[in-house]
Amino acid sequence: MNDELPRPDPDALLLNHSESHRGKLKIYFGACAGVGKTYAMLQEAQRLRAQGLDVLAGVVETHGREETAALLAGLTLLPRRATGRSRHAEFDLDAALARHPAVILMDELAHTNVQGSRHPKRWQDIEELLDAGIDVITTVNVQHLESLNDVVGGVTGIQVRETVPDPFFDSADEVVLVDLPPDDLRQRLKEGKVYVGDRAERAIENFFRKGNLFALRELALRRTADRVDDQMRAWRDQQGRDKVWHTRDAILLCIGDDTGSEKLVRTAARLAARLGSEWHAVYVETPRLNRLPEARRRAILRTLQLAQELGAETATLSDPDEARAVLRYAREHNLGKIVTGRQPQRHWRRDSFAQRLGELGPDLDLLVVALDEPVRDAPHPLGGQRASNEKWRLLLRGCLMALVLCILVTTLGRWLLVAFDPANGVMIYLLAVVLVALRFGRWPSVFATVINIFAFDLFFVAPTGTIAVSDLQYLVTFAVMLAVGVIVGNLTAGVRYQAKVARYREQRARHLYEMAKSLSSALTPQDIAATSQRVIDVTLQARSQLLLPDEQGELQAVGENSIATPPDLGIARWSFSKGQPAGAGTDTLPAVPYQMLPLKSGNHCLGLLVVEPENLRQLMIPEQQRLVETFTVLIANALERMALSHSEAASRLAAEREQLRNALLSALSHDLRTPLTVLFGQAEMLMLDLASEQSKYVGQANQIREQTLSTIRLVSNMLDMARIQSGGLNLREEWVALDEVIGGALSSMGPLLKGHDIALDLPDELVLIKGDSAMLERVFTNLIENSLKYAGNAAQHGIRAWRDKARLEVAVWDNGPGIAPENLTRIFDKFARGDKESAVPGVGLGLAISKTIVESHRGRIWAENRPEGGACFRLSLPLPDAPEISEEGLK
Repeated sequence: MNDELPRPDPDALLLNHSESHRGKLKIYFGACAGVGKTYAMLQEAQRLRAQGLDVLAGVVETHGREETAALLAGLTLLPRRATGRSRHAEFDLDAALARHPAVILMDELAHTNVQGSRHPKRWQDIEELLDAGIDVITTVNVQHLESLNDVVGGVTGIQVRETVPDPFFDSADEVVLVDLPPDDLRQRLKEGKVYVGDRAERAIENFFRKGNLFALRELALRRTADRVDDQMRAWRDQQGRDKVWHTRDAILLCIGDDTGSEKLVRTAARLAARLGSEWHAVYVETPRLNRLPEARRRAILRTLQLAQELGAETATLSDPDEARAVLRYAREHNLGKIVTGRQPQRHWRRDSFAQRLGELGPDLDLLVVALDEPVRDAPHPLGGQRASNEKWRLLLRGCLMALVLCILVTTLGRWLLVAFDPANGVMIYLLAVVLVALRFGRWPSVFATVINIFAFDLFFVAPTGTIAVSDLQYLVTFAVMLAVGVIVGNLTAGVRYQAKVARYREQRARHLYEMAKSLSSALTPQDIAATSQRVIDVTLQARSQLLLPDEQGELQAVGENSIATPPDLGIARWSFSKGQPAGAGTDTLPAVPYQMLPLKSGNHCLGLLVVEPENLRQLMIPEQQRLVETFTVLIANALERMALSHSEAASRLAAEREQLRNALLSALSHDLRTPLTVLFGQAEMLMLDLASEQSKYVGQANQIREQTLSTIRLVSNMLDMARIQSGGLNLREEWVALDEVIGGALSSMGPLLKGHDIALDLPDELVLIKGDSAMLERVFTNLIENSLKYAGNAAQHGIRAWRDKARLEVAVWDNGPGIAPENLTRIFDKFARGDKESAVPGVGLGLAISKTIVESHRGRIWAENRPEGGACFRLSLPLPDAPEISEEGLK
């Protein structure tokens, strides 16, 4: 015996090694600010520090709360570093990695880093810390989760810009919910423990309204419960699915083969709504149910469709044992409550399905609902007769085949197998039964068994020629032949049915693969249309047509028109605009012979797929519906991939064109600036000389000087734009007074302001801005010059500035014709002008440069029309706390 220990798997060792060296992420999760996430994080940090762990406070935002700041005592604080052009104090990732503590605190997970940081988002910094083997503790509110961002925005009316991807949140090793009732949170706000001063009052009246807090609290609780449920499901999958865990109410409805199941569906829907739980509806298609009349099968499909409309997830299972199939589905989906129906009892019938469920699934809750006496739908006269004729035709062919095989076996046995024992003849007769069962099913095989017994008795059992039996042991032989024949027939029919189902599923999988493979190489809409028509025709025995919008948004048919009934464009436009299916098998115009399915990618509809089946039942079977839905998803993905490919090519072309234009602008600007500077100097000297001589040409010389200066300003704009595009805009921030910036801009535009008065309305107190004074002067110069150009000679102009809390608001206005509404945002684009064909000089770069400069100062700029007439350009700049200036400094 070999006692050597087995060698470990190298791949498993590497995986364990990598997992053991990745840090752990712990998130304190709350409904909104003020519930105590940072406080709870610091309490955990103090607990870990008391255990001897090295805890580093990377980012902790106390927001001036004394009780929170007190918990920082004893913790090592990581100094922040100035980052980006703004030199804003930001988290020092490199210092944290070099320090490599055991645990680091990173408050505000959704924070956006300033421009110039290594990562744009704080959660990406945390990802790098985790990869380095550092445990991270962080905090986040529910409104910052990407999947809930629009929901929170709809509830509160406030769109949150800073979000965290859900996969990162879900990857956390531990999520701790920090909860606080809305009344307690509002009381903390009033006491100034969340926000201070007027900010707390505004928060209570806006975001922290009681209804908002209830909704946010529910979202946080549900998101945490969903995470716990996912963890439970993952653990259950690892441990096996032999038992159902009743951690959440979930209902499984079993649909039978009668119309009384509609009452059962409505009962299950009401029960699921009352419990607030998910529910599934399944129908088990056995060989016996597969032979139901067409009318009853249609009733089952209508019942499944009703369940789907009421919110159930439907499925059709193929299994010879209904009870085992239902229990297997329930355990796979962790459905703890099974709802089934019970028909009125008759003395000759016992309802054993519920009993078998109770015996096989003692761990499941079983709800039995009493059903009314089913009212059978009258079968369709043509469809029912056709199905009945086809069924009897198949049975007759099977019986005829059984008779032929019986005659053949008997003939062979009488003339060629005389010397053989009669038992061998029994085996040959049983072989004939198996052949009949394989080809024609159960009842022909039973018929074959009976006639084979009579043939064996007549020709091989003494006395021959009669059905009398001289030896009683042959009665046992006949009984065994009958039993074996019936059992073999039933088993063979079941195997035949299962093989048929497996073949259908294999065909579906193959068709999906072929479609996905063909669509992956499709380059044009015509290729996509041809592939979809070919696969749908083979799979569903249906004709199809692809409708895609043209440049004007009108739906146009793509590819060959294979549909017999032309699709109605009104229905198509409704389905395309609403993004909902229409036509046969839907709730919208179900009388038309085709079905329109929207091709959706996200919330955007790319086109329509029109399917016209030969048999409407093909579109009502749940499996076929899912197959068609899968086809639409594949087609939509192919269309989206094609659109993205075209967009990528157009973007690449635009980028190359923009790069070429910037290079040309830079070259022209450099080459023109030097001679223009010389020309301006010579023009100014010429004007001065002519003025000293009192020449009559002084005005012309002054015009040359002013036009040269205007051209120099235009070239400077072109050079600045080229510098911005190459990332060369560097701000030299310093404290500068607002009136100095505006005064410098007005003085530099002295010649252009002749005949124009600028009305100034500035704050009386000294307003200090932290920014680049030359760049800010350029902004006001461009705005004033733009106003002078487009407002007209008789227009009035003005500049108004005022404080709004911690921001400076500036308005540069005029009473001219204003700006067209469609141009209010477009005019800030490069080379965009108010009038494309205008005699006003310029190339449309001034406002684009101004926008870049203002945004570099962490501000906003936009255009609007004044109610009293004219245009207004608005600026909003932050006003940080200015340094104190003494009287000597002012002197």
